Amino acid sequence: MEKPELCFPQLVNSSCSRLKLPYVELLLYYSVLSVMSALTTVLNLLVIISVSHFRQLHTPTNILLLSLAVSDFFVGLLQVFQIALIDGCWFLGDIVCTLYQYLAYFITSASVGTMVLISIDRYVAICYPLYYSSRVTQDKVMICVCLCWICSSLFQSLILKDNLKEPGRYYSCVGECVFASSYFAGLADLMFSFIVPITVIVMLYLRVFAVVVSQSRAMRSHGADFALQSSVKSKNSQTKAAKTLGVVVVAFLLCMCPYYCVALTSEDNTPLATFVVCLFYFNSCLNPIIYVFFYPWFRKSIRLISTLQILQAHSCDTNLL
Repeated sequence: MEKPELCFPQLVNSSCSRLKLPYVELLLYYSVLSVMSALTTVLNLLVIISVSHFRQLHTPTNILLLSLAVSDFFVGLLQVFQIALIDGCWFLGDIVCTLYQYLAYFITSASVGTMVLISIDRYVAICYPLYYSSRVTQDKVMICVCLCWICSSLFQSLILKDNLKEPGRYYSCVGECVFASSYFAGLADLMFSFIVPITVIVMLYLRVFAVVVSQSRAMRSHGADFALQSSVKSKNSQTKAAKTLGVVVVAFLLCMCPYYCVALTSEDNTPLATFVVCLFYFNSCLNPIIYVFFYPWFRKSIRLISTLQILQAHSCDTNLL
């Protein structure tokens, strides 16, 4: 029998074995993940610069998009570590592996929390439009976003406390970088990072789209009434925003659900597990692409950023809407 290739040949009895992948498959993995990492980082950085720089974009909804872009930006950076794990060998040590695991779960948890906040924002805007401007303010949204990130950090610290206390305690061989937790910690993570948020998101958006459909019918029946034109225009704006963010939420669910389903039923080192991980990471790259198609202000801001017009005086006051 052919001896397996070791990650650390000098450690014959304790080293992990390197995964033997065909050269074409290995090259494909490296290429796809490298391109995805670069695109995710650059596109989300454009969203971060756009919302942060232009004052006209400082709205409660866009603050939530900014939070989502920040989490997606860090996902793009963390994909570099996923590239390093393609052949099954980790060369950066136990501490860096533990830090990578913690950041990955922390950022993912913050992203899920932001999606819940986006769903709540659209629910209030569509179902209670008269109270939206008074109840949903920039300051309140910023506080909610900060609490979301803080709670995500504390929650994942509790879930990964054994790994953080003793990095590498669950590794079976040298060169391994895997996540392990107790049964109750895994159950808590499943409940609060997947089942509860997904249930809240789906229920809120079902309610939102039911109201959107009823409002659309009402506006069509009163389309000729001049007195209702301003109200119709406002509702159309909120409805368009709800539909756009609905696409973001649906894309998020389609990319996230397979990952958790496979994590519950499969081993880590399988082609299916590799695919759903890539699909999960792809969602972070997909969000800015959705903004390009649905948000004219994002296309304008990209043009201003790429031509360095944002370096001009008073460029932050540019009209993008």
